[in-house]
Amino acid sequence: MGSEQETANKEGALVELEHLSKTFQEGETQRTVLDRVSLTILPGEFIVLLGNSGSGKSTLLNLLSGIDQPDRGVIKINGLAIAEMNERSRTLLRRDRIGFVFQFFNLIATLTVLENITLPQELAGKSTKAAQASALRLLEQVELGDRQNTFPDKLSGGQQQRVAIARALAHNPQLVLADEPTGNLDAETGKKVLQILLDLTRKTGKTLIMATHNPEIAKFADRVLRVQDGQLIPVAIEPDKLTEVAA
Repeated sequence: MGSEQETANKEGALVELEHLSKTFQEGETQRTVLDRVSLTILPGEFIVLLGNSGSGKSTLLNLLSGIDQPDRGVIKINGLAIAEMNERSRTLLRRDRIGFVFQFFNLIATLTVLENITLPQELAGKSTKAAQASALRLLEQVELGDRQNTFPDKLSGGQQQRVAIARALAHNPQLVLADEPTGNLDAETGKKVLQILLDLTRKTGKTLIMATHNPEIAKFADRVLRVQDGQLIPVAIEPDKLTEVAA
C-alpha cells in the first residue's frame, strides 16, 4: 500500500480497513476488485475514490456500510468490526451512523420533500415534531425551504439531489458515503450540489467518502485514492493535475 495509508495515525480513526479483499464470480471467472487493501480515515476527512466503472469504488462503499461482506480482512467503523456483526446490528449501524447520497437520488415519489427527509428519522424512533424540525433546518441550508410540500417529480435533478443530501444528514451521521452524487447532473448543477454537500459535512465535522470518475471533484478532497487493479493508489493533488504517488 501507499505510504499515506501505512503511516496514517490510527488513534481516533473513524474508518479502518485492514487487508481487505473482495472477489466476485463472473461465470467461470473469479474477479478480484479489492486485494488486501488497508486504509485509515480520520474524523472530518473528505476522501475521494477515483476509478473507472467496475473498478470497485461502489463495492468499497458497500463494504464500508455493511451492505456487502468482505471475503477476508477487517472493517472498523468507530472501532466496531462490522464484518463480525449480525445483519440486524449492521442495519442499525447504517441507520444511526451512516448517511448515503446516491447518483439517482432514491427519493420516494409518493412522499413530499419533507416526508422523504423525516421518514428515515421516524423509523429510527425520532418523534415527528423533532424529525420535522431538523428536516426544515436542513431544507433551509440546501436552499429548498420553500419546497417542503412539493413532490420529487416537480423538482429538477439538482433540487432532488439537494433533498437527498438533507435526508442523508438529517440523523446526524458520523460517516457520509456518496456514490457518484453529481454523475446524473450537468456540470454547473453538479458544482452547486457538491459545494452544498461539502459545506454541510465540513461545518459539522463529518467524514465524507465519495466515489466518482470526475477528477475535478478530486481537487476539493483532503486525500484522493485511485481504485485500480484491486488496490487503493494514493494520488497527489496539484492545482492543475492529479499525480499518482509511488508506493
